[in-house]
Amino acid sequence: MKVLYIYAHPEPKSFNGALKDVAMVTLANMGHDVRVSNLYAMRFKAVLDAQDFRIRARHDIFNPAMEQIHGMSTGSLAPDIQEEIEKIAWADLLIFQFPLWWSSMPAILKGWFDRVFVQGFVVDIAAGKVYQHGLLKGKRGMLVVTCGSPEEMYSPEGVHGDLHRHLSVIEHNILGFTGIEVLPPFIVFGAPALPPNRVPRVLKEYELVLSSLPV
Repeated sequence: MKVLYIYAHPEPKSFNGALKDVAMVTLANMGHDVRVSNLYAMRFKAVLDAQDFRIRARHDIFNPAMEQIHGMSTGSLAPDIQEEIEKIAWADLLIFQFPLWWSSMPAILKGWFDRVFVQGFVVDIAAGKVYQHGLLKGKRGMLVVTCGSPEEMYSPEGVHGDLHRHLSVIEHNILGFTGIEVLPPFIVFGAPALPPNRVPRVLKEYELVLSSLPV
C-alpha cells in the first residue's frame, strides 16, 4: 500500500514526534511504501494567495476557486502545491497527524488543505463530482489526533463538546467531500499529562492500529 503521511507538529522531540516515528517504523516493517509531508520541517506556506498561480485566469480580480481550476487545467500551480498533489495522486491512504489546537487542526495544516485540495483535482462542483462522486474516490484517509484535555472534557456532555463533532468538519466536510473513505481516527486524550509508564502503551496501541489497517 502507498501511504502519504501528512504531519503537522513543530517539535520533533514531542509526543507527536514519537507517534510519527512509530508510524514510520511500523508502516515500513509492514512493507508499505511511505512518503511524508512534514509541514513544519518543510516550512510549508500556509496562506492561499495570488502567488500560488503562475498563469492567472484573470488579473483584474482574484477568485481562488477560478484560479485553482485554471491552474490545474494549465499545469501552472505553484511548485510546492503541485508536488503535494502528485503525492496525493500517488497514495492509496492519507494519514493526517496533528495536535488539536482550539478544537481544530493547526493553521499550517488548514493552509495545506486550502492550497493543495485544489478544485479540479479533489472535486468538480460544476459536474456534481463531490462526496461519493468526489475525484479522490478510491482513496482512504485517517486522522491521528492528540488532545491537551482529558476525554471527559471532549465527551458529548463535556465542556468542549463531543470531539467527534469537531473532527467531523475535517472527516466529512473535507475528506468525505472529496470522495475519500474515512477510517476511524486514533485519538490520544490528555497527551501532555500522560504518565511516563503510559506513553509506551499508547505508542504500542498506535502500532497495533497501523498493523491492522486494511490493505
